[in-house]
Amino acid sequence: MFHVGHLRLLQRSKAYCERLIVGVSDDDLVFRLKNRRPVIPAAERMEIVANISCVDEVVPESTVNKIDAWDSLRFDVTFKGDDWQGTPKWNKLEAEFALLGVSVIYLPYTREVSTTMLRDRISQATA
Repeated sequence: MFHVGHLRLLQRSKAYCERLIVGVSDDDLVFRLKNRRPVIPAAERMEIVANISCVDEVVPESTVNKIDAWDSLRFDVTFKGDDWQGTPKWNKLEAEFALLGVSVIYLPYTREVSTTMLRDRISQATA
């Protein structure tokens, strides 16, 4: 679910680039990653993100392979929450991106909110 942490990440990202392209996971990818369907369908999530003033373009994301995304979009910088910094996955991606001339910028993760926290609040409110 889209929340203020996502919004802050997008706003901070835009400060580092001229054109901000945002990938939104399609419903099948969300299911493969989370083993459940998203609460809000991909088309609606894409519409929400497309209407945020700092976003220039929204693209559907059907794979977690960031190199595939680079193959089609040829971006020169990518942004990620700093909770991923130093993880084996992102250390590997940083090395792969460096060979392509892509910088990875880690931005502050909003620790006070997450989709899991929102799901828990909804469950408690409806119990």
